[in-house]
Amino acid sequence: MKLGFVSAILPDLSLEEVFSFAADEGFGCVELMCWPPGDGADRRYAGVTHLDVTNVTDTLVEQVRGLVHKTGVQVSGLGYYPNPLHPDPAHRERVVTHLKRVIQAAPHLGVHVVNTFIGRDWTKSVKDNWPMFDQVWPDLAQFAEAVGVRIGIENCPMLFTLDEWPGGANLAITPAIWRTMFDKIPTLGLNFDPSHLVWQHIDIPRAIREFGKRFVHVHAKDARINVDGIYQHGSMGLDWHTPKLPGLGDVNWSTFFSALTDTGYQGAVCIEVEDRAYEGSLATRIRSLKQSKRYLEQFI
Repeated sequence: MKLGFVSAILPDLSLEEVFSFAADEGFGCVELMCWPPGDGADRRYAGVTHLDVTNVTDTLVEQVRGLVHKTGVQVSGLGYYPNPLHPDPAHRERVVTHLKRVIQAAPHLGVHVVNTFIGRDWTKSVKDNWPMFDQVWPDLAQFAEAVGVRIGIENCPMLFTLDEWPGGANLAITPAIWRTMFDKIPTLGLNFDPSHLVWQHIDIPRAIREFGKRFVHVHAKDARINVDGIYQHGSMGLDWHTPKLPGLGDVNWSTFFSALTDTGYQGAVCIEVEDRAYEGSLATRIRSLKQSKRYLEQFI
């Protein structure tokens, strides 16, 4: 396994600076964000462009491969996390088009994993989202397979704000849904994040042991359940779970890595910082990565 981080937390740094920081701190890899340049952030941690895949020139390819060679830091995957099943057809077409650009760019850069969301129409049930899945995702999966790219679907429910209520903006969030997804498209993989299972009360080691062979990428993020928030609002409400740095929430990282190693997983484990307590400045965000690395190194 290689320990790395998700570059979304460092939007202030250039591509070269991201690689330099990763090398100086002893990280083995980094997941690079590939949002459309100038698109802006429609939510926190979105809109970061460390790689502009709309213009993949020989110069860019040489730059990325040169940075990997110079620093020894691998690119664990390219990341773009929109909603490919958005109810607005124009929005859906726009993000699917860009996702294809990310997929197409990856092998030119020596990368063979692209991480994203399945997406969802949050106003519809799980059952009623499958027809749009069947329209959008077989083509995307075939497109990726043709260029030698594995797609890692992150399991975040994307249910944090009222505009994502009630269903959340990502379909692939539970074992039952994953089974259906893999039955429909066996070539899809998971970009597994344990923090999202904490607040869904899903057994993390059990999920790893069942689906670990499907993992193409792993995010290291923690989550803390606010018991008083559940008392006040109930589990159907919002604001009772908080993203935290690894070791500061309710994930049992010992059992997590015990299960992960049982599956034989040898890929990237990338720290994803979404802890508001560390967002105040670039200095605190850099500290959050250093602190997370120190904690996780006892397992890797």
